Order: sequence, then structure tokens, then C-alpha cells
Amino acid sequence: MASRQGRRRAGGRVLLPALLLGLWCGAAGERLRYAIAEELGRGSLVGPLARDLGLSPAELPARKLRLSAEKPYFGVSGESGELYVSERLDREELCGESASCSVSFEALVQNPLNVFHVEVAIQDVNDNSPTFSKAALDLEIGEWILPGARFPLEMARDADVGSNSLLTYQLTTNPTFALAVKEISGGKKQPELVLERALDREKQSSFELVLTAVDGGDPVRSGSVQVRVNVSDANDNAPVFSKSVYEARVRENVPAGSVVLRARATDADAGSNGRVSYSFGNVPDSVRALFSVDSDSGEVRTAGPLDFEEKSKYNFGLKATDGGGFTAHCELQIDISDENDNAPEITVLSVSSPVPEDAAVGTVVALLNVKDRDSGENGHVSCELSGEAPLSLVASSGGSYKVVTASELDREQAAEHRVTVVAMDRGSPSLSSRAELVLEVSDVNDNAPVFEEAEYSAYVAENNAAGAAVVRVLARDADAGANGRVSYWVAGGSAGAAPYVSVEARSGAVYAQRSFDYEQCREFAVAVRAQDGGAPARSSTATVRVFVLDRNDNAPRVLWPAAGAAGAGAAVAPFEVVPRSAEAGYVVAKVVAVDADAGRNAWLSYELVQAAEPALFRVGLHSGEVRTARAVSERDAAKQRLVAVVRDHGQPALSATATLHVVLGESVQEALPELGERAAGGEAAAELQLYLVLALALLSALFLLSVALAVLARLRRAGPPAVLRCLGAQRFSVPGAAFPADFCEGTLPYSYNLCVAPGRAVAEAAWLPPPLPSVSAEELVGGEPCGKRSPSSSAGAGEPPADRDAPQVKA
Repeated sequence: MASRQGRRRAGGRVLLPALLLGLWCGAAGERLRYAIAEELGRGSLVGPLARDLGLSPAELPARKLRLSAEKPYFGVSGESGELYVSERLDREELCGESASCSVSFEALVQNPLNVFHVEVAIQDVNDNSPTFSKAALDLEIGEWILPGARFPLEMARDADVGSNSLLTYQLTTNPTFALAVKEISGGKKQPELVLERALDREKQSSFELVLTAVDGGDPVRSGSVQVRVNVSDANDNAPVFSKSVYEARVRENVPAGSVVLRARATDADAGSNGRVSYSFGNVPDSVRALFSVDSDSGEVRTAGPLDFEEKSKYNFGLKATDGGGFTAHCELQIDISDENDNAPEITVLSVSSPVPEDAAVGTVVALLNVKDRDSGENGHVSCELSGEAPLSLVASSGGSYKVVTASELDREQAAEHRVTVVAMDRGSPSLSSRAELVLEVSDVNDNAPVFEEAEYSAYVAENNAAGAAVVRVLARDADAGANGRVSYWVAGGSAGAAPYVSVEARSGAVYAQRSFDYEQCREFAVAVRAQDGGAPARSSTATVRVFVLDRNDNAPRVLWPAAGAAGAGAAVAPFEVVPRSAEAGYVVAKVVAVDADAGRNAWLSYELVQAAEPALFRVGLHSGEVRTARAVSERDAAKQRLVAVVRDHGQPALSATATLHVVLGESVQEALPELGERAAGGEAAAELQLYLVLALALLSALFLLSVALAVLARLRRAGPPAVLRCLGAQRFSVPGAAFPADFCEGTLPYSYNLCVAPGRAVAEAAWLPPPLPSVSAEELVGGEPCGKRSPSSSAGAGEPPADRDAPQVKA
């Protein structure tokens, strides 16, 4: 109990200097030094580590102060940042007989990441008592020994250091013997038993004394041993070593059994009294495990492996004893030479992984500590990074290194960097060690989606179904996760094109929103935007150009002669005048047709399918020109009706028909009377036939007479069919008869003469009205140029009706 209280008092005495030393060390750069007494209890304060590092208690949670050490002798409070003892510290166990003892470790803080080296000196307290190797010391002293003779005694051993290990000796009071102390090397004291008066074996053959060793600690500690003196006869010479101190140097890692040195002691006595044997004195067991001595020769050999890093020097005593019991002591000093037998040790203190790819150059990503237990050049270490990576190594104090980024990181080029830290010492041969660092790079949204093509082309046949797939666009984003997830939408396009298509947001498939019509829209373009899921989002745009392919869904449309001009009830019927003197190849007219389709679907061919005299006319297969196939003869009918078919080249082919009326005559003036006479003859034959029918009807059904008369009266009021007006007896008897103007538009390369019969005419002469304004017969005969009209043509009863498709009837 008294021992423990003494320790506590000693600990209290060293606490204040330790705190002052810690405050001084906190201002000394990155290395902090503290001093404490050994044997302090767990939780004992060492020093205000956080304050010495310049950290306030409010910063501690964010900076994450922690310790990095091989053994957890110390801990740090997460709230106050104070350094405290977490394990019992025994200086003798940690450092042995070394004069100085300290424990080093690293203190790590984060945000930013940094490392500080802390050294705590362990101060010795007097917690060990002096001890002797034996419970009793036996001495043989001859009775012939004269007073004043000295007999060396075994020295006590104290595991403490400094003043705590300085020993003084005391001997129980005895008139025959006294105690003397001899100073030896290293400041040690050798106790010697001094014979004060002559021995008389016959009076007293033995003595029992107590030798007490007292250390210099406070409080003092002591140890004792019994000294038994036997009085012998006739051995009056003790062994004598040739040297009081033997020195030797041996390399570490020498094989066991290697000779270190040879000590020699001589004894002047003869026989067994002069035979000397060698043995170790009071030495620690650790020394006995490493060294052995030959009792006969005095050779000291290695008994176990020597390690310079554990201990570089050994001091212990050697004893020589003769056959009469006399002893002599000498000291052995053995120095251990260092060899390069330890490779550098690489300790990864911290790794910041993953690191964002936009980290600034010089960002600390790892902390390393490199140590080599060897000394001198063998312990001098250089480090470098092996491997291609944008990282570099920056040396710090105390064998620490920082791994920092040397250039910008790019996750898309390398998502992971593997480097090897190579540490090499300067020994011969050189030793090295390696440690692999794996640094993962986290993604940031620094890449916009990229389309495989800047412009996509899609071909869709018209009349497609709504919802049909048109094309699929694809954009790739080199980023990862949400930053690389791409969605699509229509961002715009050519005028009116946006409603035509839609795009599926995830797949990029473009679908038609409606059925396309080549004739209305042959191509259009839309802009499709691809956007990633990053924050902020990045996007890019591609153009989708859709070409509508034509299908043969439009039949040819006849422009001339105009369709419906010869319909029922038409007031005018256009016709072509061909002189009877026309030879073969005479151009009669040109059938003009167009097809809204394109390509082969719009290639037109013409064929004459109906004619009163098929041999008289022919039509150009591709031109549509109607020509005479032979010369016109007098036998040919004055009026000819031709039907031509216009076909395209689509699959299947579509067609349209055109009806052309031709009048044979040298001129219009000549053709009209002839047409009128033939019409009159035809009318008489028709009337005769009508009369016969009526007569038969009257004979068979008189009761229908009233009905027939009513019908005739109605027909008389309505007048004959318009087509027969030009065949009536009164040719041009009604002023203002309408004739169409010559067709002189730039789109058709031919000029045609058209005739519209005035007044009454037969039904067979009803032709389709022309698409152009009509002119009077006087203007037509007068030969007005194309595009000009006389003033009289627009006034009076001869003015054409407003509706071009309505029949033109004279009142």
C-alpha cells in the first residue's frame, strides 16, 4: 500500500512538469512532446492535445482527432481533446535499462487531413527494489588470510534507472568483518567484505552476515542477501583477471555459438585452490539467453540471435572462482554492430477514397509513414511511387509522406488508380518494401450526352400508320449513375414538324404521330434533345430529318381538255379544228396531265382508246400530242370524238381519261356551216324516227296522248339540248355566241381553237366548258391576240356566267 501511495505522489510531482512540457511542445511545429511518470493509472491526464494542436472543442467533431499507434497506451477524449493514459506503463518493461524511455505515435486530424507526431517521455519512478541473484552468498576464507583482505561480494541489481538505481550497501555489525565499497566503471559500486582481524578456525569456523543494498529513490527501497563465511584452510590466493573490463564488438545476426571474447583469470595457488572456473555474475535472464560462458576456458559465445534494433550494447559481469572458493569479478562490454537486416516498414495511416474527379491538384488523398529499424545509412529511407497515375509523393517530417494529386483526375479515362509505394534504404545490399494504394475516383457530371450521329435520316413511306416507328436515336454519356442516365424529348424542328413525331424518353425511339402525305410534306426535320440526370443537368441536340417516300396514291389529273367540260347540261363544248388539207403528223392537240406523285409514280404515258376513225389519229406515248396518223380525206366525218387514257407507272398503275372533240374544216368559219348542215340532216332523221315512234305510240295507246302532248309542250318550253344549238338552221343567229380564247398560257406550248355552239343544238355536241374565260364568236373570227378581249365581250347577253362549271344558255 505504501508503495502505491508513493507512486501516486511521484506521479503528482511529475504531472505539472509534464503539462508545462506539453504546452511548450505544442508550439514547436508538428512534433509534440509530453512527459509522464510510469505506473500512472488509466485515465490519468497526459496533456491538452487538442489545445496544443490549435483545435477548439467545437472543432473536434468535424476534425475527427484520433491516434495511430502500434499499441494503445494512450487515448484522446473526443469531447475535450485531452490526451490520457489508457494502458499501464512500466518503464522497465518498455525500455529495459535504457537511460531514456519514450513512446511515439501519430495524431491524425481530418478536414483537412494532417498528421502530427507526439512523443511521450516515460519518467522512472522508484518501483523496483534492489535484488540479488541468490538468497545467500557463500564465501570460503582461509584462516591464514591477514586482516585487511578484501573479498568482493555480488552486486545487487536494480531495474530502475538514474538516481533510483544508485545503490549503497550496508552490512550487519560484526567485529571480524567490515564493508567497503569500490567504485568501478559506469559509476557502479562493488561491495567488498573486509577482514578486520585474523581468523581462527578453531575458535569460529563460520560467520553469518546480512548484506543490504539500498537505492537512491524517494522513498528508498532495499534488498538483502545472507552472506555465509566459511573459514577454510591454506587457500590464500584469489583469482585475478587480466583485465578489469573486457570489450568486444560483434555483428548482429551472427550464428549461435560464435565466439565473442575470451576472459582469463589466474590463481597463484596450486592444485584445486588454483583451478579457476568461470560463470556469470548477477545478470538478467535476457543476457543469459543471448550469451554463454565456458566454465573452463572463459570463452563467451552467443547463445541466441542478437538484434541491434532491440539492444545495441550489453554490460554484465563475469566471475572467476578457484577451488578454494576465492572469486574475482570483471566487467564485459559487448557492442552490437548494425546490419541492414530490416526492410523499411510502410504504414498506410489514412486513405481518402473515393475522391471526386474534380478534386483540385494537390489534394491529399493518403497519408503514409515509413520507418526502418536499422540505423545510419541502413535506416535512411527514400520513397517513390511506381505506376502510371496522376499522383505524387510529398515528404513530411518524421518519416511521413503525403500522397497528393499531381494533375486533374478524369473518371471516364480511369475510374481507379493503383500505385505502388516503394520504400528503399541505403544499406548494402539495399532492402525495399512495397505497399499498394488503390484510389477510386468518384463521378461528377462533367460530360454531356453525345449522339452517335449529329444528324439522323429516316425514310418513311407515306400513308403510314400513326404510332409507327420512324428511327431510334442514341446518345451516350460517359458519366456514371444518374449522371450518365439519358432521357430524350423533342426540342423543336422545322415549321410545323414538331407535332408529326414523338420520342420515347428512355429508349430514344421516334414514332410517327400521324399518317404522312408525300404530296403535302416531303421532308421535315425535328430537333431531339438528350439530357442526363446530373445536377446541374447537361444536354445535347441532334437533328432527325425525316424523308417521306412517295406511294402511288394519286391518279393522273387531266388539265387539258378540262375534265367535266362536256358534262350534261354544259353550255359550251370545246373542240379542235383540223383542216381537211392536214397531212399525216399534223398536231391536232396536246393532252396535258399531271400526277401529284413523284418518281416513277408520276411518269405518264398516253394511249388512244376510243375514236370514231381509229386510223385517223394517234397520240404520243410520252408527249400526249394528238396527231393525224394519215392525211384527212373528204370521207371523214366532220366531227370526231377521241378518248385518251393517261396512265402512271406506279404499282398498281392509276389512270384518267381525257375526251377531245375535233371538227374537220379549213377554218372555223368553214367548219361551222358544214357542221350545221350535217346537224340539220341528222335532226330531220331524228324527227322522222320520233314521228314513227309517236305514231306507233298513238296507235297503241291513245290514252297517253294527253301525257305525250304535255311532255312535248314541256320539251318545247325548255328547248332542245344545248349541244344541238350549233347544228340549228339559224347559225349564229343569236348575237353574243361565246367562244373561248386561244389557250396561250406559258405552261402549255399549243394554241387551240374552241367552239361553243350558240342557241339550240343536239345533245351529242355538248362538250366540257374550257377552264379559261370564253370569248365571243366575233372576237374569235376577228382574230384578237391571246390575252386581249374586245370591249363588247364583257357586256350584254354574251357575257359568260360567273360559275365556270355552269352551262352557258342564251335567253
